[in-house]
Amino acid sequence: MNTGTSPSIIGGGGGVSGNEWESRPGGMVVQRRTDQSSDTPRVIRVRVKYLSVYHEININSQSSFGELKKVLSGQVGLHHEDMKIIYKDKERDSKMFLDLCGVKDRSKLVLKEDPMAQEKRLLEKRRNAVVEKAMKSITDISLEVDRLAGQVSAFETVINKGGKVEEKSLVNLIEMLMNQLLRLDAITADGDVKLKRKMQVKRVQTYVETLDVLKVKNSTKKVDINKSVRQKPQKTQTQYQQRDLLSFVDEGEEEQEEPRRDSGASSSGTPANVTNNNWETMFDSTSAAKAVEPVKPVPPRFKWEFFD
Repeated sequence: MNTGTSPSIIGGGGGVSGNEWESRPGGMVVQRRTDQSSDTPRVIRVRVKYLSVYHEININSQSSFGELKKVLSGQVGLHHEDMKIIYKDKERDSKMFLDLCGVKDRSKLVLKEDPMAQEKRLLEKRRNAVVEKAMKSITDISLEVDRLAGQVSAFETVINKGGKVEEKSLVNLIEMLMNQLLRLDAITADGDVKLKRKMQVKRVQTYVETLDVLKVKNSTKKVDINKSVRQKPQKTQTQYQQRDLLSFVDEGEEEQEEPRRDSGASSSGTPANVTNNNWETMFDSTSAAKAVEPVKPVPPRFKWEFFD
């Protein structure tokens, strides 16, 4: 039995007096541990070897290896996810704690680069970049569709109120919506991005169907307007034809009465002595007058009179 000062044990209760000894649950009295004497954690200094260089790090004893990697990241220039720390020939996980693994003050650790973790991180970074790019594209398309939706609602209001819109404007708007639909089809994504893309596709298809219906309504209104415009000139043309025919008939009747008057006057007066020369002169004058005067068509109701 070792000689020395023995702890004074309070009889019966199993308690101990003094600050250097403690009683275990089995009744054994041992010396109190100095590192557990207080609940406040203490700062330790560890030496980490990377390649051929040692780095001394002051860190809390209850910190994790992941926190130690983050501190080393600023000194060695590596990403904390690309590191692996070896302590006592074993690789330690980032979620493990220093004190539970036995790391004490002046402990030595080895830092190495993990190529597998680096490759995994780069793949994850690339995947996240693709997702972010897809989300940005969908957001831009959504804003453009919102702008085109305002034009669709404006055209719908005009046509429903009986107005008329140029067919070229409707066709151009349909083409712009179809271009947005092609942009959405070119996006490949999974999860939430795929769901948002599907929602935008349904939205664009709804607007295109609405424009197709408006295009049909607008074309039917255009046909009705053309029919009404064509019918009006036909009516005025027939009226003008009837008016010209009546005036032509009146002129024909007046021309018919003039020869009658001339014949009556000649019959009532003394007969004139007409020689052969006079007849030739009269024939020449009448033929010249007929050649100068334009030939007028004879209406069907003109009455011919024959003179003996």
